[in-house]
Amino acid sequence: STPRIHKTFTPHCRQPSRSVSVSVPCLSVARRYDGRPISPVFFEGSPVPGRSFINRLEPNQLVKGIFVVHNCQLGLTQSGKPFLKCLLSDRTGRTAGRMWNATEELYQSLPTNGFVSIRGQTQPYQGELQIIIQEIAAAVPREDELLELLPSTAHDIDWMFDQASQILDSIEHAAIAMLARQYLEDESLMAKFRRAPAAMTLHHAFIGGLLEHTLSLLRLSGPVCSHYPKLNRDLVVMGTFLHDLGKCAELSWEQGFEYTEDGHLVGHIARGVLWLQAKADRCAEQGTPVPESVLRVLHHIILSHHGKPEFGALKVPATPEAILISQLDNLDAKLQMAIAAARPDEGEAVDRGGNFTEKLWALDTRLYRPDPTTI
Repeated sequence: STPRIHKTFTPHCRQPSRSVSVSVPCLSVARRYDGRPISPVFFEGSPVPGRSFINRLEPNQLVKGIFVVHNCQLGLTQSGKPFLKCLLSDRTGRTAGRMWNATEELYQSLPTNGFVSIRGQTQPYQGELQIIIQEIAAAVPREDELLELLPSTAHDIDWMFDQASQILDSIEHAAIAMLARQYLEDESLMAKFRRAPAAMTLHHAFIGGLLEHTLSLLRLSGPVCSHYPKLNRDLVVMGTFLHDLGKCAELSWEQGFEYTEDGHLVGHIARGVLWLQAKADRCAEQGTPVPESVLRVLHHIILSHHGKPEFGALKVPATPEAILISQLDNLDAKLQMAIAAARPDEGEAVDRGGNFTEKLWALDTRLYRPDPTTI
């Protein structure tokens, strides 16, 4: 996730931000479930009985159940009355939630990000549905409920990891290839890489999202490197793999999506740089040192991939390869959000009576839904 996206989504709410979470016995969080601890995309089974999934909500429908709450805030109406505003989500999508005549006492009892039990009714608003909440309380979901709340990639995780590994295996520079192997042979880190979300909210915020995002960038970088032959492909491939890898330590997904202590205190950029230095030291110990010039540029790619200091970059991209990775990162993040909002998968979209989405604050606009060639 890039700070240029988070910049427009900074919550102004209670400090410190609280969350309600539950422990689950394994990382078996997926769209479907059959009881076996395997890759999330293979789970099958029935949803929690009576559950109202967000992507199936209709106008003026009664809603009752447990949802994930994001960015819960207490606002004021034009007449000065307090109201609750938040985002509510499950594994199928998210929508806005509003509760009129809320109280400070109620607000303080709720998590900023976590799980809540609600009762309410949907209401059409500017072509979207929002949930007008009548009752709300902090909740701790059961495991079967949690499986219906946390989203997962729609792709086969094993296949995606194999594809990313094959691209890394194509690196020709001996020292960079050795460096890549140091990461791929780190079973603990790669297990996290396969499951981690790319962000708490917004783009690729689902189990397997970091892997999906990274593979997308690796595949996009190939044609670009062919078009610009003076780019060093090995640096691009390695830098792309490394740019967000620190998310494996920054985020937690076993108890809902949260920032870890490492995420709060260190962050994925710094953690990525520290890991890179440790892996390079290991290469040197094994007789294949990474040239200092190469290591410095890879450090720079991690430090600069957010593009600008105001978006969290420690340096502005200053090599052609760093510029490419920063731009592709931003492109993939924003397009994933835009496509998910404007053109959801067939079978998941509900006609809500409008051609525009609600405003996406990360993109600073409402999106036009229709493909004009199909109207």
